[in-house]
Parts: sequence; structure tokens; C-alpha cells
Amino acid sequence: MEDMFRQAAEKNMHKAAPLAVRMRPRTLEEFEEQLSLVGPGRPLNKLITSDGLQSLILFGPPGTGKTTLAHIIANLTSAHFEKINAVMAGVADIRKVVEQAKDRLGMYARRTVLFIDEIHRFNKAQQDALLPFVEDGTVVLVGSTTENPMFAINRPLLSRSLLYRLEPLSTAALGRLLQRALSDTERGLGDYRVELEDGVQNAITGFANGDARSALNVLELAVLTTLPGEDGRRLITLEAVKSVCQNRIIQFDRVDEHYDVISAFIKSMRGSDPQAVLYWLARLLHAGEAPVFVARRIMILAAEDIGLADPQALVIATAAAQAVERIGMPEARIILAEAAVYMALAPKSNAAYLGIEAALEAVRNERVTAVPSHLRDTSYSGAKQNLGHGIGYKYPHDYQNHWVIQQYLPDNMTNRIFYSPSEQEKEKNIWERWHSRKKNDKQ
Repeated sequence: MEDMFRQAAEKNMHKAAPLAVRMRPRTLEEFEEQLSLVGPGRPLNKLITSDGLQSLILFGPPGTGKTTLAHIIANLTSAHFEKINAVMAGVADIRKVVEQAKDRLGMYARRTVLFIDEIHRFNKAQQDALLPFVEDGTVVLVGSTTENPMFAINRPLLSRSLLYRLEPLSTAALGRLLQRALSDTERGLGDYRVELEDGVQNAITGFANGDARSALNVLELAVLTTLPGEDGRRLITLEAVKSVCQNRIIQFDRVDEHYDVISAFIKSMRGSDPQAVLYWLARLLHAGEAPVFVARRIMILAAEDIGLADPQALVIATAAAQAVERIGMPEARIILAEAAVYMALAPKSNAAYLGIEAALEAVRNERVTAVPSHLRDTSYSGAKQNLGHGIGYKYPHDYQNHWVIQQYLPDNMTNRIFYSPSEQEKEKNIWERWHSRKKNDKQ
């Protein structure tokens, strides 16, 4: 009797739940995309369908199906399925679940699958409390997180879990979900007799940005706030959708997302794509990234990836950084855009960067010898007369072209080449001028 009341209560709660919850896929066949993870023949698909599940962490942006996949596992597994939310659960809750899992395993030889939603919310102590029971198989852990588990999950727990990343859903997948919701009379909006004005579906999927939950929430709000016409149909217009959609807020809730976007920004400058540079810069600024931080990254790129192919790049990057500090936002966006686009369009060379790396490698790994005596300091009394410092040194300005052949490297490094110039723009011209002068003076 108690089970009947509980099932009835759950059924009523499901009817009152948001559309995104009601339309949650119940089988792997209904599960949208993520074919690289759960497609036919894929390892995770085999683990789920064979009921041979191992501990795993599902991670990815909101609305990509992490919780849904956990519920599908719950429907397919013969193991007992237990769910806790990391926001509300503590160590005591973990211990209670573990004790019950031990009894279940010992008395009935039945495994327990423990699903922890938002597992990144667990602190180190909570994760440590869970570790021994994952390790000995008392529970099979299924964790979901919107954060990169390499940042959010303890290493020992990670090493005992399989990692699966879910990607944002495509526009086509979101469109299929919307159409499924509109036609489903049991769980969806089929009884509302909804029609979508041209462009509405694209507007919703564009706003959702790969998030199924967001797309279904917008659709449901638009339907519920639109009155039926005389024929009983509800025509959802673009204006109706816009009225329930707030401006999409892009922010970096995850540590790795911040670094992913700055990485894309830097790589786009290095790859000479000004359109991508401006897009990623806009993402950074819209998310509230500090303009000074962006300016520093531009300066680093100017030296590392442009170098002497265009020496002016570092000058412009440095000037931009100073201007950003003095002016601030919102005008700083213009300065950053100008500097970033300049970097994208500039010729590229990493010769100086490779040169200093090679020199550092030599210093770290090879025997460090004394500075040649003719290069040593002579600024103090007795350095030259008593110690022989500077004897034999040739002052370049005393010679034609202000240059003279002379050994500057220590004896054990005389034949080493650290700097190899590129064939790019000014660097090529600088090198050719230097090499020509050296060649003429040797003759």
C-alpha cells in the first residue's frame, strides 16, 4: 500500500514538473546525440546495456544530458539505484547510503549504483569519505558535473572512475526535441495544439546555445503565456519567444572554461584569423574578463609568436596595455580589439622564443664554464691590472660598421646555434643585413 501511494505521488509530481523534466528521454534510443559515448557499439553503451557499469564521471555544459543519462542507467540496471545531490548531502548521507549498500551486497548480492548530481560541490573531505567504498566496489559511482573533473574531483577518485564528456547539442538535435515536445500528448504539449511562426524554432535553439533544458523551458513559457485563438490553436510568434527570453548571459562558471576561451583567443591570433580573434575577445569581455589580463596575453604573444618578424608588434601591444590601464572599460575594448587584430595580421616568427628555450636548455644540462676573460667586468680597481679582466677585448665602435669578429660565447659553446631566424618580413631583412656585414668583414 505504501508503495502504491509513493508511486501515485511521484506520478502527480511528474505531471507538475517542468517540460524539460517530463520530456526527459527514458531510453538510449531517445537520447539525443552524444553518439561517440552512447552510440551503438560504443564502450559506454555496452557497459549500460550489459549492466556491467563501472564508476564513471559525466561532465559537460548544462542541458547536455548528464542527469538524463543517469536516469536511463537507473531504468536499465538490475542494481539498486540511489541518488543524492551534492548541494544538499553531507558525509552523514554518504555513510548512510554506504551502510545500506553493504547490507544489500552482503545479504542479496545486489550492487548499488550511487548517482551524485553536481559532484563538484563535494569538498575534499566528502570526496575522501566516498573513496574507499568506490575502491572496494561497495558502490558504483556515477557522478555528474558541469566542471572539468581534472579541476573539481580529487585525483584518487578520478583514477578509479571512467571520464565521459558530453558536448552541447546541435541545432538539429534541439529542433528534434522541440518537435517531440510539441507532438507528445502524454508528457509534452500536444494537447495545446501549438503552431510555431516561421523562425521561432531557430530563435529558440539559438538562444538555448546547445542546452536542451533551456530550449524546452523557453518553449513551455512561450506556450503557457500565449492565449489560444478562436480555433483553439496557439500561434507562437517571435515576439512571444523574445518576451520570455532574457538576454543570454555568458560567464565563466568553470575554471577550465576561462582557460579554454583565452586559449582559443591566443591560438586565433597565432593562426592569423582576425574574425575569430574578435569573436573570442568579445566572449572574454562579455563574460567580465579583466581587460588588463587580456592585454598581458597580447603582449606575450607579440614576443613569442611574432618577434622580429615585426618588432613593432610588441611596441603596439605594450602601448595597448598601458592605454587599457589608464582608460578602462568600456572604451578599453576598442584598444584591445585594435591590438589583437594587429597581432593576427602581423607576420609570425617564434625564432627568438625557440632561441631562448634552447639557450636555457644548454645552461641547465651542460657544464657551465667561466666567462671568457676578455668579456669580464673591468669597472672596479685592479680588475684589469691584477686579474686580467678585459684584456684583448675589442670595442666594436672602434671598427668599421661598428662590428668586429670576436668570441662572445664560452669555449665549450663556440659552435652552438641558438637563434635561427625565420624567412618572415623584417626578421629576414634584419638577419640578411647582419649576415652580409659579418661576411664582408671576414673578407
